[in-house]
Amino acid sequence: MSEASRLAHVYSVFADQEVAGRSPLYAQICRGIAGNASFLERVAALPPEKQQPNLLLAAVKYLFGVAQDWTHFHALIEDNWLAIEAVIQARRTQTNEPARCATLLPLLAQLPQPLALLEVGASAGLCLLPDKYAYDYGRRRVEPTAPSADTPLFHCEANDVTPLPKKNIEVAWRAGLDLSPLSVARDDDRRWLQALVWPGEGERGILLDKAIAVARRDPPRVVAGDLRHDLTALAATAPGDATLVIFHTAVLAYVSEASDRRAFAKTVRDLGAQWVSNESARLFDGPELTERLGGRFVLTLNGVPKAYTEAHGTAIDWIAPAA
Repeated sequence: MSEASRLAHVYSVFADQEVAGRSPLYAQICRGIAGNASFLERVAALPPEKQQPNLLLAAVKYLFGVAQDWTHFHALIEDNWLAIEAVIQARRTQTNEPARCATLLPLLAQLPQPLALLEVGASAGLCLLPDKYAYDYGRRRVEPTAPSADTPLFHCEANDVTPLPKKNIEVAWRAGLDLSPLSVARDDDRRWLQALVWPGEGERGILLDKAIAVARRDPPRVVAGDLRHDLTALAATAPGDATLVIFHTAVLAYVSEASDRRAFAKTVRDLGAQWVSNESARLFDGPELTERLGGRFVLTLNGVPKAYTEAHGTAIDWIAPAA
């Protein structure tokens, strides 16, 4: 398979399995990219880690706002490629979707409280604040530990066997690790976080701004580092009288080597932490699971699957225990 053909497949799959039904505009644009040979050549000239659809789409939105359609997007690329390429080279895909906390909360609430939360791939740290958000699961609402006027309320559909908590979790300590942390205090980083939100997703951008407002009052600590090398040192600063929880969501796909992912898992286990992973089904063995779940994630505790979750936190289907 040629590089152009490979990228055409990547963008087609992204259109059909990731954004279809969520962002019709991005689905149209990605199908347009997949069918445009000259466009694919430009993408192929980028470093492999810079070829992903989310990064390209966000760079255009960051510079020019939301494109009207594929024709407009194509014109923006043709007229402004050097500026767009510069953003792509300077930035990373660091989607910080706080709504994912709605799918993490039922699992976090089952662990011995209080918790010491350590997130790898934390971006700006918005997912380090689950106790500061409100959640509506339909049959139950969970309030934040300290409500405020701008507290975001995340709606999440939960199946009947999901163990919904009666109250929010207790967090004694929190810290994040990221290759290039974003700061909620910087307006430029806020713009980048908003650029990573797909158009056509209702209140997702509004809720992101509310989460940023919450974080700006008490910014979570996010330090620069690599999960492959710097996790142990950061974990050593957590208090010993709290349950250490090392968690991540939509991160391991960016750790390309399977050996590095295995080494990371071993490090977490050696630390004696509770390991919460919320990652794409594509990272799990067995193509039948990927096909059945589509773009959904698998939520695991210490390597054991606990639930299937919608990638942006809007639904959780707990796996019923065996009879």
